[in-house]
Amino acid sequence: MPTAITLPRLGWSMEEGVFIEWLQRHGQFVKAGDALFTIESDKAAQEVEAIDAGLLHIPANGPQKGDKIKVGAAIGYLLGDGETVEALSVPQETTTAPPAARGTPSARDPGEANTGGAHRNAAVVAERKSGAPPASPRARRAAVEKGVSIGDVQPSGSSGRIRERDVLKVWNARGSESSNWQSVETSSTRRTIAERMIRSLQSTAPVTIHRRCDAVQLVDLRGQLKSAADDREGPSYNDILMKLVAGALRLHPMLAARWVADNIELPKTVHIGFAVDTEHGLMVPVVRDVGRLSLREITMASRGLISAARTRELKPDQMQDGCFTISSLGGFGIEAFTPIINHPQTAILGVGAIKREAVAMEDGSIANRHQMTLSLTFDHRIVDGAAAARFLQLVCQQIENPSSALLNYH
Repeated sequence: MPTAITLPRLGWSMEEGVFIEWLQRHGQFVKAGDALFTIESDKAAQEVEAIDAGLLHIPANGPQKGDKIKVGAAIGYLLGDGETVEALSVPQETTTAPPAARGTPSARDPGEANTGGAHRNAAVVAERKSGAPPASPRARRAAVEKGVSIGDVQPSGSSGRIRERDVLKVWNARGSESSNWQSVETSSTRRTIAERMIRSLQSTAPVTIHRRCDAVQLVDLRGQLKSAADDREGPSYNDILMKLVAGALRLHPMLAARWVADNIELPKTVHIGFAVDTEHGLMVPVVRDVGRLSLREITMASRGLISAARTRELKPDQMQDGCFTISSLGGFGIEAFTPIINHPQTAILGVGAIKREAVAMEDGSIANRHQMTLSLTFDHRIVDGAAAARFLQLVCQQIENPSSALLNYH
């Protein structure tokens, strides 16, 4: 019996993934453990291995690059000697491994089932009479909604089947002739970011507070560590802040908590995520057990994660289990901003630019000193304003008087 190739759940919150590419050819014999295809989930690309051996059968209407695939969906088969499978037995929209029978409405297409299979069948007959390439159910729906003739649409995939995006491309091209607006294809990473930002705002009671810090000693300390570093680069400001924040979270653990099913959960160890800007979108890798690490270990860990994020080699587990996040826009000259909580965490620290400013000293004199602004967004369901203010106050005190012994880079 053919063995269905299905999309596994690669993370506890994963419901679907974006198909990237097959790593084996149609008709090629693969062994258990061979990498079969690449899928993108939670903003990370990951190879999926075969769990059995056999000849790879990729259906003509199998997934194309960029297609969304539900967890559990069958996208191909592994065949034994003499086994065959129908070419159209794996519709992209299905969420179950068994192939749907010909002429039976797809289990993943409730919209078509509600509007009646007769409309779908009529559309299929019309396609065949017109000589147009076969189209997916979603493509046919989009064609009807947008007033696009399937005969005017060219398939983009190697399977020769018209996808929804092909219909929308024709519709957008027509609209651009008379409109000032044109559609830009949204990447899976951007869609994931959008979904998480909306979920955070809908699931938390966010409040942002700001505080100015004197950064003279922080700048001096980084300069000393950079000069003494064997690699001549030393830690970044984010690396130092990560170490300081980990210490502050030990004294203010509720800022590292999370709200789960009307209960508050505290972490056993402090794992801190940090925002990384990449050409593919925002990534938030996580440095684990920051309080136990030396500053040098934090620096090496963050460098490796930044490199992996920018080359799309970051694994899903390298972005999980964070209990606090640091986001810096200081490199762009931004002094203060309102960061959005990385749900289901409680808080996120926004780091502004370090700038020289004229500051009035206690003796009445004016001095030119390095200043920076920190912006803390917290979930008011879990932490009250005074508690958040005390945490931010402590972080600023540590920045203004960092301990060389605590931050030993060796």
